[in-house]
Amino acid sequence: MIPSLNKFQHIFFIGIAGTGMSALAQYLQGIGKNVCGSDRYFLPEIYNETKEKLEAEKIKCFLQDASGINENTDLVIVSTAIEDTIDEVLKAKQLNIPILKRSELLAMIAAEKKTIAIAGTSGKSTTAAMLFTILEYAQLGPSIISGAGLVSLQKKGKIGNAKIGNGDWLVIEADESDGSITQYKSAIGVLLNIEKDHKEINELIEIFKIFKSNCKNFIVNQSNNLATTFSQNINQDFSIDAESTFGLVAKNFNQNSEKIEFAIQDISFSINAIGKHNMENALAAIAAAKLAGVNLETSAAALLGYEGIYRRHQILGSKKGICLIDDYAHNPAKCAASIKACQLLSPKVIAWFQPHGYTPTKFLRADFVQEIANALRPEDEIWMSEIFYAGGTASKDISANDLIQDLKIKKATAFFVENRNEFLAAVQPHLSNNCVLLLMGARDPSLEDFAKEIWKNL
Repeated sequence: MIPSLNKFQHIFFIGIAGTGMSALAQYLQGIGKNVCGSDRYFLPEIYNETKEKLEAEKIKCFLQDASGINENTDLVIVSTAIEDTIDEVLKAKQLNIPILKRSELLAMIAAEKKTIAIAGTSGKSTTAAMLFTILEYAQLGPSIISGAGLVSLQKKGKIGNAKIGNGDWLVIEADESDGSITQYKSAIGVLLNIEKDHKEINELIEIFKIFKSNCKNFIVNQSNNLATTFSQNINQDFSIDAESTFGLVAKNFNQNSEKIEFAIQDISFSINAIGKHNMENALAAIAAAKLAGVNLETSAAALLGYEGIYRRHQILGSKKGICLIDDYAHNPAKCAASIKACQLLSPKVIAWFQPHGYTPTKFLRADFVQEIANALRPEDEIWMSEIFYAGGTASKDISANDLIQDLKIKKATAFFVENRNEFLAAVQPHLSNNCVLLLMGARDPSLEDFAKEIWKNL
């Protein structure tokens, strides 16, 4: 294990366009390292927005052909998606260049800062962004390494998933999906929720136990049945149960158009967001900020200026009485929460979902069906297109249509359109004045363009 980054100056990222990788690359460049990288999405003569924004940060980008790695390269970073057999990994080994996984690098960075690690099945990116907004408003000079772009940073031409501040605090997401969460040692750990996603519940419980043991201070969501069992000190926890008498309790939730409103200890909060689950995320951020020394009044003032994050209930606009929302929801709990949030805006929600990965979809089939069926009102609809396939050796032994047929058995109004490019034509007769069209999906880098195309032709 490499003890420190101090002796490394020239660092190369394989798969640099990935959200987690690009954030770390920007962070290292920002602290004075010479960073470059490659990605399979960087192709000759084809425009790539991520490449353009990385190069604007003086991070040189290469084709994924091993041309960017040479004798001057001190360290190579790889993501879990990078296989040992690709040419760049082989070249790094041939040149005896140390190779670190993304999670190992993030753990090293976290160990050098006063880190606040946000964990849980759902809500990590939003909570991290809200917390960063609070700490920055409080003039604490925080840094952030996130899994999603903050709109406030994207407006400045950035990718938006990383920023280096001049203070001691660093906000990160602690991802349980690959087990890397167990590596992070944090000043403050936050556990939002525990739901079945990439792993079975019993596996998640063991992972979060290790995460808690590595955190000096620990905050949990007392409103989540599994998370509450991890409480370290109930007085620093948070809850949306109005009957609670400990920690921070949010009350009087109200969806006022595209803003959520609530109160904590008679202090009013108003945030540009949709859904009760976002009140929960905000509450987690406020609780963490309080432990970092920020009072509630300052948090309330800070969150007035919160601008959201990329593809997390991102409202693209309203046209012909239809509100189009693009969301990253991709597991059963997130899809259900996304649908329920949109129900606060309109008497009818038409949700479209593109599952990702054949193995995850098969693993979560029953959960998807149950959660979505329970979330839908009689007037709501669920549509799906075929599962996104990113390559690899997965067995294609399930279809999104299998989920649709299961949903029909549960009396849901459900439709399958195999090719998503045919979705808008198929759904047009179902759209009505004063309805929400919700697009959900993850991992597929073309989903943003798909949403823009829907908006253009709506």
